Amino acid sequence: MTLSAAVANPSRQTVIPRATTASLADFALVSAAVGGGEAAFRELFRRHTPHLLQFVSRVLGKSAGDAEDVVQDTWVRAYPALVTFRNESSFSTWLCSIGLRAALDSMRRGKRRASEFLFEDDDAPVVLPHHDERMDIEKAIAALSPGYRTILVMHDVEGFTHEEIASQLGIAPGTSKAQLFKARRVMRALLTGLEKNDA
Repeated sequence: MTLSAAVANPSRQTVIPRATTASLADFALVSAAVGGGEAAFRELFRRHTPHLLQFVSRVLGKSAGDAEDVVQDTWVRAYPALVTFRNESSFSTWLCSIGLRAALDSMRRGKRRASEFLFEDDDAPVVLPHHDERMDIEKAIAALSPGYRTILVMHDVEGFTHEEIASQLGIAPGTSKAQLFKARRVMRALLTGLEKNDA
């Protein structure tokens, strides 16, 4: 039963979905942290760092050794920005958006624009595993070029829409869709050992 249905028919028992409960709990923690609650901030950190670390590691790919530094940088950026969190998306999504920018900054040192860096080597040759070797999904994601990897992780793993990805990366939604199509084709090639044109 949705919250709007519960309001329309209060005699029925209402069960608030887990995501809504978690979202409300996060919003309460954010509000307390903004008010100076150190324990609330520590609880946000405890709850969300494992997912943030996984997200950042996937975006960084082969550079995942820097993931812990990027996570720390993300929290340093997020703390003063907590006052801007409006609970319009989940706290995790909001935090991952900050983590994405921190990861891109880490990867593109010396480049002028994210899109310039991300998509410069997307058509580089892919090193396929030997036919008798199996590549797991995490290794395949790490082997993707930065642009393919970032869009695949944001869309297929994290659930960002193409419009949200476009806004985050400064590209057109159509570019995001095209890059995702190519990324999936390369992933199939990496996971099956077939040439990407055949996958």
